Amino acid sequence: MKTHAIGRVAVLAAVVLCARGAAAQTRKALAAEVRAAETSFARTLASRDRAAFASYVAEEAVFFGNSGALRGRPAVVAGWAAYFDGAQAPFSWEPDTVEVLDSGTLALTSGPVRDPSGAQIGTFNSIWRREADGHWRVVFDKGGTCAR
Repeated sequence: MKTHAIGRVAVLAAVVLCARGAAAQTRKALAAEVRAAETSFARTLASRDRAAFASYVAEEAVFFGNSGALRGRPAVVAGWAAYFDGAQAPFSWEPDTVEVLDSGTLALTSGPVRDPSGAQIGTFNSIWRREADGHWRVVFDKGGTCAR
């Protein structure tokens, strides 16, 4: 009887350890998806593609800027329109931190914002949500300038 109980405990422990490993692997895979989405999102500014930019912004997104909060995709896209004018993007960004909730529904990205010469001028922080269609979209975005 005791041997049978020890066997059950061992099997249960193995299942728990496998589940933890699978969850960590899932978070790692989801973080890779979010990193790829953030990198592609940043490329939309570099390639001057407003429509592609808009596709990464959630309908109910809130982007914070110097003039306050832009609420909703249309306001965000309109508020960022000037950044798409001209042949060269006025700044670029890339994620150096990506964290995903265990639920796999929300993620944080953060990293440097650089001017065209490559000098860091700020840091961005974005919250991404996995939407019903399976795509990751930005729901909150806030940048800050670097102290000089």
